[in-house]
Amino acid sequence: MAEQAKGQTRTPEPTIEIQNVVASVTINQKLDLAQIQKAFPETEYKPAQFPGLVFRLATPKTATLIFSSGKMVCTGAKSEKESIRAVQTVIKLLEKEGFLIKHEPIIEIQNIVASIDLHGRINLEQAALKLENTMYEPEQFPGLIYRMDSPKVVILMFASGKLVCTGAKTEKEVYEAVYKLKRILEENGLITYT
Repeated sequence: MAEQAKGQTRTPEPTIEIQNVVASVTINQKLDLAQIQKAFPETEYKPAQFPGLVFRLATPKTATLIFSSGKMVCTGAKSEKESIRAVQTVIKLLEKEGFLIKHEPIIEIQNIVASIDLHGRINLEQAALKLENTMYEPEQFPGLIYRMDSPKVVILMFASGKLVCTGAKTEKEVYEAVYKLKRILEENGLITYT
């Protein structure tokens, strides 16, 4: 209480949780998806409906889409490390079953989605007026869409202080974006902590 009297109220730290990491993978060789499905009957492959094979792992809990072109997309990981580990696990399992992977896979993180709680209330009407690169149509969607230039991410803001950050290529960018937005909201008097 004495601290508050001096005007030094501390703002709560944001809670940041990575929800999904999407990585693209290139192995620069053709793959026979029908043969892979034979070796791994638990995989899903219905070429009439979708050209890729779905390879699910229990740990880390991910789904890797494998295409005959040798391209893959891994989704569901909760960190960059976990995403890379999942891809390496799928490659090892394929090799163990006799599928020769000639090249080291090229893994690129394409998108990281995170949920955030700033532990305060955001005035979305004022934020829409004061911040650039925003879209706010409360009749259509309750959140404000904010496009940040650096790092290049899109943040959905809700009046509850909850956010969804998407478009980051690294976990570091997620944290940078959240702390930058928190500072912008505070400087413009757009957030009140309860």
